[in-house]
Amino acid sequence: MPVDGQPPLEALRSLHSAGALATEFRRVPPLLNQLARAPDAAANLTRAGQLLTRMDPADVPRPDRRGLLTVAITSATTVRPLLAPLTAECARHGLLMRPHVTEQDPHALALRRGGVVEAARPNLTLWLLAPPMVTSRLPPGWRAPDLAAVLAAVGDEIGAVVSEVLATTTGLLVLNTTPLVRALSHQARDLRTRAEVGALWREFNTALLRLSARDPRVVVIDLEPLANATGPVSDERMAGYAGVHLSDELFAAYAREVGHLAAAAAGLTRKVLVVDLDGTLWDGILGEDGPAGIAAAGTLRGEAFRAVQQLLKHLSGQGVLLAVSSKNDIDAVRAVLREHPDMVLREADFARLNANWHPKDVNLDDLATGLNVGADSLVFADDSRYEVGLIAAARPEIAVVELDDEPASHVSRLLADGWFDVLDLTDQDRTRTAGYHADAARTELRDQAGSTAAYLRSLGTVVRLARPRPHEIGRISQLTLRTNQFNLTGERVQPAGVQRRLDDLVVAVEVTDRYGRYGIVGAVFARRDGDTLDLTNVVLSCRVFGRDIAEAAVISMLHHARDTGCDQVIGRYRPTGRNAGAARFYPALGFAPAAGGFRHDLRAVPEQPEHLAVENDLAPTEAAS
Repeated sequence: MPVDGQPPLEALRSLHSAGALATEFRRVPPLLNQLARAPDAAANLTRAGQLLTRMDPADVPRPDRRGLLTVAITSATTVRPLLAPLTAECARHGLLMRPHVTEQDPHALALRRGGVVEAARPNLTLWLLAPPMVTSRLPPGWRAPDLAAVLAAVGDEIGAVVSEVLATTTGLLVLNTTPLVRALSHQARDLRTRAEVGALWREFNTALLRLSARDPRVVVIDLEPLANATGPVSDERMAGYAGVHLSDELFAAYAREVGHLAAAAAGLTRKVLVVDLDGTLWDGILGEDGPAGIAAAGTLRGEAFRAVQQLLKHLSGQGVLLAVSSKNDIDAVRAVLREHPDMVLREADFARLNANWHPKDVNLDDLATGLNVGADSLVFADDSRYEVGLIAAARPEIAVVELDDEPASHVSRLLADGWFDVLDLTDQDRTRTAGYHADAARTELRDQAGSTAAYLRSLGTVVRLARPRPHEIGRISQLTLRTNQFNLTGERVQPAGVQRRLDDLVVAVEVTDRYGRYGIVGAVFARRDGDTLDLTNVVLSCRVFGRDIAEAAVISMLHHARDTGCDQVIGRYRPTGRNAGAARFYPALGFAPAAGGFRHDLRAVPEQPEHLAVENDLAPTEAAS
């Protein structure tokens, strides 16, 4: 079963031939990511997916399993060609897909109450919309008013089905826009009617896109930019003879978008973009050409690098942390970022700068440690094939983006894989970089404090517990999706799930200190059952580890339980392989082992840590009132 050193597709074939794709599944995502960077990526990922569709996810050993993904796929047309690329794109993120496919379903019966989708209880439901939903209903000799009437009727039907799906499933429902094909628009001889057809069709797609605002469980993928990037919407022969109304290229692009979505829903979104400098952020080599010899504006190539910096600035404003790993002198780099007139990005835009002569795998390890994130939160972009290959081989858990000597392609390559896609953006995302700069100031204070106790006292930390406000639901969900080390049960909760649990008790944990506002860094999920308060989960961001924040939150819950008439509190804990350090959390607060977790009898409730000021704004639960 030779694999090491083989081209990625050959390595996958070797694993398949040896019957080892499942048992060696940990090797699969890095191989697929290599394929995704190579020429003919879409075709080769589809070939790889064909191998993976023959594998039973149940055969993957549990230690290697990052997540099982149940996906229901339904359409009025043929969608079988989607299975292979979609399986590969999900596997790139370590997700094992279990598909349930219903084709030739013009009335979406699979989506309705009692249908296949309700029975499958999928994480994702893909309702693939295609032009025949509309074109098959047009009468012979149709005119623009006929098209308007059909589009309105189809839109109403889609809205009704969406309502039914949302009432019967808890996962995400994924729809898509339908590109206008020339074979329809040019059936009209006159240009005015063609213009009206285009306007009507785009209004229909706009209404589809606005369904995303209807419920957080609805996602609409816009196929128009994908079709613009990949080529034809469909193959005439496949559409005419086989009922396949999307081209292989568009299926592959759609599969990639769904893979990004599945990763985001599973909490696998990356957090940090680490970039090289020379040939990546600017044209020229700083160490050889000096500051005057580099450019990110004013020249043909320089303007392309300016576009890269503008993209990174935009991503930073949406919560992506930027960091540098470059073989350069740190003082020279800082001088350029502070003073060079071409720079869109400045020193404050980066959470961390590593400019030195260490190997880049060592640098990336240091960046992950310094930013307090796992290596699997990093994306590394470099124009050196050697450096990209080094990281891909030495740190396969780090995603890599291979740039080249054509800076005009850097933006599309950086965006191609959706490593940073999220379902919703929170207010906290937008201030993340500033928060990491405040963390650096806290680190400096800690180094000067002399002792941990003195440092904690000097921070002036305030912990506030309250029921989340509507705009904070997304942040609570985000914490459950992204938090691994202090997620006491490992449960992942989508925004709609958080919303439903508000009828029980969800507590947002917000922290501020002398350096500013952390925002919501933790959450407690609880349920009242008679005289028992059940803490079904507690999550806490790694950014505030070592400051007794989780302890303060649970102590507050103990006081709340006692004050509202409870006689015991149950704390749930389920080991996940990544939260082992939290196993001692409940016993340290006076909980005793019990079925399903730990139990506190409320006879001796601990006092709050002296270095924290705790504000408990919880109202009594409905059960106690």
